Amino acid sequence: MLNLRRLFLLRSAAIVGWLLALGFVFQQLRLALPFVPIAAVIVAWVTVTVVSWVRLSRRGEIPDRLFFAQLLIDVGAISALLYMMGGATNPLTLLLLLPLVISAAVLPRRYSWAVAFILMIFYTGLLYFYIPLPLYGHAGQQGFSVHVVGMWLGFVASAGLIATFVSRMGSTLRERDRVLAEAKQRALRDERIVALGTLAAGAAHELGTPLGTIALLAEALEQEHGSADPEFAAKIRMIKAQVSRCKQSLATLTVSAGHLQAASGHRLALDRYLEQTIRQWHATRPGVDVTTDARGEVAAPIIVAEQTLTQALFSILNNAADASSVVEIAARWNASHLVVEVRDRGHGIAPEAISAAGRSVFSTKAPHHGLGLGLYLAYSVIDRLNGDVRLFNREGGGACTQITLPLDGLEVPSESSQPIAYADRIVTAG
Repeated sequence: MLNLRRLFLLRSAAIVGWLLALGFVFQQLRLALPFVPIAAVIVAWVTVTVVSWVRLSRRGEIPDRLFFAQLLIDVGAISALLYMMGGATNPLTLLLLLPLVISAAVLPRRYSWAVAFILMIFYTGLLYFYIPLPLYGHAGQQGFSVHVVGMWLGFVASAGLIATFVSRMGSTLRERDRVLAEAKQRALRDERIVALGTLAAGAAHELGTPLGTIALLAEALEQEHGSADPEFAAKIRMIKAQVSRCKQSLATLTVSAGHLQAASGHRLALDRYLEQTIRQWHATRPGVDVTTDARGEVAAPIIVAEQTLTQALFSILNNAADASSVVEIAARWNASHLVVEVRDRGHGIAPEAISAAGRSVFSTKAPHHGLGLGLYLAYSVIDRLNGDVRLFNREGGGACTQITLPLDGLEVPSESSQPIAYADRIVTAG
């Protein structure tokens, strides 16, 4: 559609150019040209352009055959005007090359060859069939000079229009190729995620039975020996708490990836969500020294806190904690975006890991200490929320993971009448 719009702009510029040229011929050179047929061709050209724009602007994607038909309209109109103004002897015959250049830049090869063949036929016909220009009935230096000036004007007009419009059409094609490449890469990544989801569902099914058995045995041991040995009872309660956490994590795998945010999250203020998420994570990594700085340019909006987003943040925080015992978290937000930076003081990230971030499964940990699935899934979740993740090394050592998320996909509409869930409702045993 964008290329068709540019074609119509190019056609409008060509029509204006013809009108200016005709005005010059009638007013300055005072040539006796067939005014009524020329005016009829231009009026028909303008009418077809307006009707085509009204009808085609309502469509989404424009098929190649319709774009080809529009180019043939231009070929016919320009050829008809040249027929009434000297045929091939008219210096403006260079304008016939514009439809060919456009078809070569936009359409498949078969359409370009069809336009070239039609142009050859029309141009050959203009060599023999045309209404001569009155100027050429008086041979002489003046007529030759006017012809040379006309050729120069035709060349300048053609060069300017090609440089302006055809280059933009080429840019549109390159942009389309870039979007298609990104879509292909995203489809590949989604295919991997589906495969991982299938494996996760199978693992969840297999782990359900042994976890249930462990919970039953822990309950039986607590009843038999808990009252006699308080230290043993405390260990049993810890085992039961960890089993409960495992069951809760497995339960999230049963939520379909296609659920809406409201079906898999809670509504709460952004600052409370960040605070409780960090506190919940820190409960699982008590040996890590965590500093938090969260502030915004505006009041914290109410968001839907997705479980998947929480797990993605957990993966990134765990990665930082594995690299360093000191983790710094800085969060900033404005009316449109949230930016979270997770910094550590570890050994930094290898360049190949930074370049592979988000495109494949990789691990920033020491060999055989991580599978890399956590970070890969975290990148996928943030990308699904139209966010962005950047990895870079810090000056003085360590790495930083910067997460940028648009808030429009997380915020709760203001007209929603559902009660707000306070942050402590999402805290789990840690």
